[in-house]
Amino acid sequence: MTDADTAADTPADIDIEALRQRALTTLTTARDRTTLLTSCVDEPELTAQVSPLMSPLVWDLAHIGNQEELWLLRAVGGRDAMRPDIDGLYDAFEHPRSERPSLPLLPPAEARHYAAEVRGRVTDVLESHAFRGTRLTDMGFAFGMVAQHEQQHDETMLITHQLRTGPQALTAPDPEPMPLFTGPSEVLVPGGPFTMGTSTEPWALDNERPAHRREVAPFHIDTTPVTNGAYLAFIEDGGYDDPRWWTTEGWAHIRRNSLTAPGFWRREAGQWLRRRFGVTEAVPLDEPVVHVCWYEADAYARWAGRRLPTEAEWEKAARHDPTADRSMRYPWGDADPAPEHANLGQRHLRPAPAGSYPAGESPLGVRQLIGDVWEWTSSDFLPYPGFKAFPYKEYSEVFFGPEYKVLRGGSFAVDEVACRGTFRNWDYPIRRQIFSGFRTARSGAV
Repeated sequence: MTDADTAADTPADIDIEALRQRALTTLTTARDRTTLLTSCVDEPELTAQVSPLMSPLVWDLAHIGNQEELWLLRAVGGRDAMRPDIDGLYDAFEHPRSERPSLPLLPPAEARHYAAEVRGRVTDVLESHAFRGTRLTDMGFAFGMVAQHEQQHDETMLITHQLRTGPQALTAPDPEPMPLFTGPSEVLVPGGPFTMGTSTEPWALDNERPAHRREVAPFHIDTTPVTNGAYLAFIEDGGYDDPRWWTTEGWAHIRRNSLTAPGFWRREAGQWLRRRFGVTEAVPLDEPVVHVCWYEADAYARWAGRRLPTEAEWEKAARHDPTADRSMRYPWGDADPAPEHANLGQRHLRPAPAGSYPAGESPLGVRQLIGDVWEWTSSDFLPYPGFKAFPYKEYSEVFFGPEYKVLRGGSFAVDEVACRGTFRNWDYPIRRQIFSGFRTARSGAV
C-alpha cells in the first residue's frame, strides 16, 4: 500500500463533527495570530519592506487570503474565483520578495476585507464539507494544509517584526524560570533501524511522506540545544577568526559579511547585548542560541570536537521509543502538544532556558526537541524514497537539492499545527534571520 493510498482514506467511523471543529479551530487560531501581527503597527509599517529578505506585511496578509481562496473556495468548494485579477500578484514563485513592494498590492484595509470575506465563505464550505472523496478533501487535509500555510506566514511575519527597527510592537510573557539544568550533557541513542517519516498523519505534508525504515549507527546527541553561554565560549576563543572550524564556503561568507556573533548581538561596554523585538537586553546565557546560520552551527560543532546530527539521527532521537520499538508522533508520545510539553505558538517571544519542559523529553531523555529554536542538521533537503509531490510540486519538490539544509523541531514562533516529529523545514545555509539554533552530536556508543 502506498502513502497516497493511506492518505486518502477517511475511516467510516471517524467523528466528522469533531474533524470539522478541529479544522475550524486551527483556521481561527491562525487568523487570530495574523490579526495580531498586522494590527500592532501603523499602516506605513504594513506597506514598508524592512529587509529585501522579507515581504511587506500587507503582502503576506493578502497572500494568506488568496491561498485560502485558491484551495478552500475554488479547489474544495468548487466556487467561482473572487479575485482572479490578483492571483499573479500573490504568487510567491512569480515575484521574489525583493520585488514585492513595487507591485500594485492591495492596501491594508482592502487586504483585510478580502481575507475576511474569503474566511466567511470558507466557513460556509466547512459547514457542509463531507471530508471524503479525494486525497485533498479526505480527513480535512486541505483545511489543515491552509491552516499550516497561514501559520508559516505568521512565523515569517514575526521574523519581519524582529527585523524592523523602532519601539517594541509585540509583547508576551516570558517562559517560566527554572533552575540551571544539571542533567547529563548528552544522551546515547542506540543504533539500529527505526521508522522515519509518516504515511498515516492526516495533515502531514508531502515531504514528510512516506514512512520508511532507516538504519542509524549509535550516536550521542546533546540533551539540550546549544546555549548562548556555550556559543559565547566559541566566540571568545576566536571562533570567528580561525578558518580551521569553517567550511570554505562558510569562511568566505563570514568574511564577506563581517560576521562576528549571532544575528542581533552586539558588544557594548564589555557586555554582550541583543535586540529582541524592539527591546535591547543582556544576552541570557542559559537560553538556546538563536539567529545563527548553518555555517555558524557547523563551525561551532567542529570547534567543540563534535558535528551536527543528520536529519535521520535527529528524528530517531525525537521519535523513537526503544522500549516499544516504534516511532511516536512527538518526543513525549502521541498526544497533541500542550503548554507543559514545548514552547510553541508565539506564547513567548523567546526560547525557554535550556533544560525546560521535562514533560516533553524523549524516552531517552533528550529535551526541547520540539519548539524553542529550529535546529540545523547536517543533511541536504532531499525527498524520501517513494516521494510524490502533493498537491503541488512548488511546496517541496522544487527545493530539493544540496543548496538547502534541513532544520527540524520548530521554534517558539511555530504553531503546533505546523510542527510535529516528522515536520521538515529547510533554508539556505546563510540564513539566520530565522529562529534557528542547533544541537551537536558525535558518533559511537562510547
